[in-house]
Amino acid sequence: MPGPVIKVENVSKRYRLGILNSGSLKQDIAAAFRRKGALQDSAIPAANELWALRDINFTINQGEAVGFIGRNGAGKSTLMKILSHITQPTTGNIKGIGRLASLLEVGTGFHPELTGRENIFLNGHILGMKKKEILRKFDEIVDFSGIERFIDTPVKRYSSGMYVRLAFSVAAHLDHDILIVDEALAVGDTDFQIRCLQKMRSVTQQENKTVLFVSHNMQAIRDLCGRLMCLYDGYIIEDGAPAKVIGNYLQREKMQYLSQQFDKPGEAPGNDEVRIKQVSVEAVGKKIIDAETPLTIACEYWQFPDGDSEYMVGVHIYDWSWICVADMHSEGYKRGEGLISAVCTIPAGFLNQGVYYISFDFIKGKDKKVWSFDACLSFEVQQSPGYKGWNGYVRPGFPVNLSFNKS
Repeated sequence: MPGPVIKVENVSKRYRLGILNSGSLKQDIAAAFRRKGALQDSAIPAANELWALRDINFTINQGEAVGFIGRNGAGKSTLMKILSHITQPTTGNIKGIGRLASLLEVGTGFHPELTGRENIFLNGHILGMKKKEILRKFDEIVDFSGIERFIDTPVKRYSSGMYVRLAFSVAAHLDHDILIVDEALAVGDTDFQIRCLQKMRSVTQQENKTVLFVSHNMQAIRDLCGRLMCLYDGYIIEDGAPAKVIGNYLQREKMQYLSQQFDKPGEAPGNDEVRIKQVSVEAVGKKIIDAETPLTIACEYWQFPDGDSEYMVGVHIYDWSWICVADMHSEGYKRGEGLISAVCTIPAGFLNQGVYYISFDFIKGKDKKVWSFDACLSFEVQQSPGYKGWNGYVRPGFPVNLSFNKS
């Protein structure tokens, strides 16, 4: 039986707010001058401390695909940085065996002034590979990334999507024993995300390598991983089978996220073809969503397509265990760059009581997903007056006809 490749023992990570380690060297030097004449570090009050991780313990075996979920700020990215040796834990130990490759953020590990070709060799050397090893994998890396035309262009001129294509391809194809992937794949188009998931699955199942995957995409993490850990406020609160961990996580997160708004296209979620301006779900004419209330689901987004392509918008409703209970699509349309609104109304009496999540797909042509905004909204349908004890996810109101035959 394969042995452990990662062992984490009593790991905690503390940050001092407003003190050193705030970011770049320039920022740290400026912070040091601001502190001149102030209290010594040991006298900093506890109110200025942030414990990003507390008492983390787990073991991961060779060939496992392990996922990490949790709300923003739970400590997932901090843990991945510690496992990648980018930052050191405040307390505890990390024991790892073998080469490690990581893709944590778009831009991590690449030099912007170097070309894509040069960055492939740079990353390989950082991983301890020899030039002949990198040359052996070079064509495969470039082919998977799909950016052959721009391989000799400085990466500072790459779009975010091109950047993550090359970064993942390098991380996945160079020789390693452990691959760590944080949320960086979210900026890529859906087709490329699917290819990445297939590659990570093949890395574990066929090459017996270990993958650690952080994502808010519950469907992707459920499909890839055989084991999941859920983080909350710096602690691992659950470690087990994906379906159970995801179900418990979504049940705990019953709070409603009825809207999100982003004012600047450059900072909004999306990629080179679509950026979200706002999404929302609301009860028509009511403040409380109950089973007898119509719902309006809306998405407004900036689109940057080529004018000759046809696009569609998909709206998907999932239950708390991440099973799709309703799936709607717009008609196809052609339009150049601009701001577009998509609105869908769910009739009263359709959804049963429970917690639901909404995702949007943006589709080019008939079936090519260019991007997905997963679990961006959540809401709870409450029991309506005169509740009749309906079962199931939906209550479509199909009639049940009776006929009486004479005996």
